[in-house]
Amino acid sequence: MIPSRPRLKEVLGFLYCHPWRIQGTSIAGEGTVIQIPELDVVFDMGSCPRIALSSPLVAISHGHMDHVGGLPYWFSQRVFQKMGVGKCVCPKRLERPLINMMASWVPIEHQETPFQIHGLEDLEEVDLKPNIKLRALETSHAAASLGFAAIEYRSKLRPDLAGESQSTLRERRERGEDITMQLEIPLVAYTGDTESCATLFRDEFCKSRVVIAECTFYDPDHRSRAAIGKHLHVQDLPELLKVWEAEHVVLIHGTRRTPIEQARQILESTIGGEEFERVHMLMDHRRTRARYEQQVEAARPHEEPIDG
Repeated sequence: MIPSRPRLKEVLGFLYCHPWRIQGTSIAGEGTVIQIPELDVVFDMGSCPRIALSSPLVAISHGHMDHVGGLPYWFSQRVFQKMGVGKCVCPKRLERPLINMMASWVPIEHQETPFQIHGLEDLEEVDLKPNIKLRALETSHAAASLGFAAIEYRSKLRPDLAGESQSTLRERRERGEDITMQLEIPLVAYTGDTESCATLFRDEFCKSRVVIAECTFYDPDHRSRAAIGKHLHVQDLPELLKVWEAEHVVLIHGTRRTPIEQARQILESTIGGEEFERVHMLMDHRRTRARYEQQVEAARPHEEPIDG
């Protein structure tokens, strides 16, 4: 008897949360890689789908294999395809182990792959785009872990100088006075794997337009599993959603222990119908596909009626 062909194939999750695409895959224990092309960043690299190659920066939240296993391949493929040397930021305690991991490939491949790995401490930043930086935020997981937030910096006239004439402002500036103040505008925040902790209540998460949040467990009986592994459980979400002002909250890292349809039902019953409209499960392909089709339809120009 001829065996059946494999039924499973990689299907990437996709959400368009204007103006950002959030795409990749995330299944607890198997692999997480989340790309935002418009910000030139990939969060975690448990595997390396082709889309991830176009972003020059990877932000690793922690060292578990399902979040870092695809990193050597990502470095290698970017060089192989002449896309430039990739840069990785990670928790400071992971910097040396990841460098050693890359060094271990040299005798295996008989060649050296160029790479950049830079460890970050809590609140340290790296450049993403002009006027946009990526900030590291210490979280609470079973291993050393970071969340991240993309922060836009804008200059604004000091409130006490509002109404001053241009000539007065010019004179103040020529005297060396700083007439502007710097604003921090959180754009996208990424929790990484974490239990509920004080970091998730900081402005970087509360004020972000989009929050990408790990939510591994949904079954009521899995609260102890969540506590042991220091993961979020769906029952943690109501408290977080009260303070997260995000237009969109994207949930990732669900466990296969709970089928996605069942997880969706539990989610809606836990957070309520109104909140459910702004909360999306990246790997809920049926719902995200329907949402995207609605977006495409809404974006089409209305056809003018044809006069008889």
